[in-house]
Amino acid sequence: MSTTMTRLIALGLVACSAAACRSANVSGGPGLIQPGAPGQEGRTVSVADSTDLSKVQFTPADVKFMQGMIGHHQQAIEMAALLPDRTSREDMKLLAKRIEVSQVDEIQMMQDWLRARGQTLPDPHAHHQHGATLMPGMLTQEEMARLEAAKGVEFDRLFLEGMIKHHGGALTMVRELFATPAAGQDGDIFAFASDVEADQQMEIDRMGALLRELQK
Repeated sequence: MSTTMTRLIALGLVACSAAACRSANVSGGPGLIQPGAPGQEGRTVSVADSTDLSKVQFTPADVKFMQGMIGHHQQAIEMAALLPDRTSREDMKLLAKRIEVSQVDEIQMMQDWLRARGQTLPDPHAHHQHGATLMPGMLTQEEMARLEAAKGVEFDRLFLEGMIKHHGGALTMVRELFATPAAGQDGDIFAFASDVEADQQMEIDRMGALLRELQK
C-alpha cells in the first residue's frame, strides 16, 4: 500500500470503518479528506482516486522542488565520496556513508515521481556546467575545489561547514515549498519534504557537534 493511501485511509478511519468508507464512496457519500495547505481548507478525495497517485493534485512548485532537489542531493553524494580518502575519523566516514545511501535512494524516488507524472527528468550533474544556477546551500565550483584539495583535519572542517550549509539550503527549499499556495499536498511530496526537514536538521545538529569538537 502506498504512503498516500495509508495516510488517507488513516484519516478516514477516524470517522468510519474501512468497509463503511468504501460503501459511502460507492453510494456517492463523502470521501476521504486530504489536508489543505496552511490556511486553506482540505478537499475530499475518493478512495478510488487516492489509489492512483497520478490523479492526486500536484503543482508546478512541486515539480520544481523535485527537479531542484535531485541536483542538490547529487552534490551531497559527490561531497560524501571525497571523505573516505581524506579523513582518518571513523565517525566522519560513517556520516558520509549515511548521506550517500539515503540520498541515492531519494534521487531514485524523485526520478520515479517525476516520471510517473510525465515531467522532465533533470540532469543530476547539471550543477557542473559553467554558469549553472545552484539550488540554495549548494557549494560553488571554487568551494568544491578547496574541499577536494584538503586533507585531514582541514578537510574535516571544510566538509562539515560545507555540508551544514548544504543541508541548510535543503531546509530553505522545503520552507519555500510549503509556503507556496497549494504546493506540497501530494502525499509523496508531503512525506518526502517532511522527512528532509526532520532528517537534515538532525544531521545539521550532529555535524555541528562534530565541528565544535574539531575546534577544541
